Amino acid sequence: MLSKVLSYLRPAWISIRRYAHIALRYLASLLPAGVASALLPSPMIQLRCVGFCGADDTVAPSRLKEISDKHPWVEWGVLFRDEKAGLPRYASEKWLAELGKVNSARQMRLAGHLCATHVDELLRGDTSFVSKLHHEVGFQRVQVNATAANGADISMFATEAGSQRCVEALRKAMVALPRVEFIMQRNEQTRPIWAPMLALESLPPNVSFLFDESMGLGVSCGAWAAPPPSHVTFGYAGGLNPGNISK
Repeated sequence: MLSKVLSYLRPAWISIRRYAHIALRYLASLLPAGVASALLPSPMIQLRCVGFCGADDTVAPSRLKEISDKHPWVEWGVLFRDEKAGLPRYASEKWLAELGKVNSARQMRLAGHLCATHVDELLRGDTSFVSKLHHEVGFQRVQVNATAANGADISMFATEAGSQRCVEALRKAMVALPRVEFIMQRNEQTRPIWAPMLALESLPPNVSFLFDESMGLGVSCGAWAAPPPSHVTFGYAGGLNPGNISK
């Protein structure tokens, strides 16, 4: 069943978290440098989940739940763009309501991929749509697709002042919805909002960064960026498939 359902969907991103062996590092700090370097392992990377984007009305939510029950590492990405709701790869309101019923136990991994006006509203400080997804359907994460390809108004953060307003709006949204993780799409076009966020003295605990130079178009890049510092939750996207996933 997994292969049949996933044939409708495109692998969208891999969410990864690096973790440190805190106790081991403390012990190593008490030893001579040469001994400590031999004791400490290289940084470890922990795979959290694999996302499949494009769940829509062609796949019954109950079938997705069956897969989630058997493979809890699977996360379903649902695209949100008002003018495309109900079209291929964009779920309808009716389908979304059914997903909420199927996910009544709130055990499924769900990520809302915000596009166009949903991004613009969030950058203006309006969290009502994200709150609805979280409380009515059970979405634990939202991906902020703030690119022109996804219909977002990138002029909102084209200036330094605009960038500051958008970053502050996002920071406040993260505080207002602490149980929702906000995924920042990280590429050159979105640099004015992800770079200042990453530079904050205290990074919000519910933010992560998605390396996706294809800007949501699913195009594989020539090389993958190196992992960020260990305190940053991150992921990769852009043309991922069985042939290049090991790279």
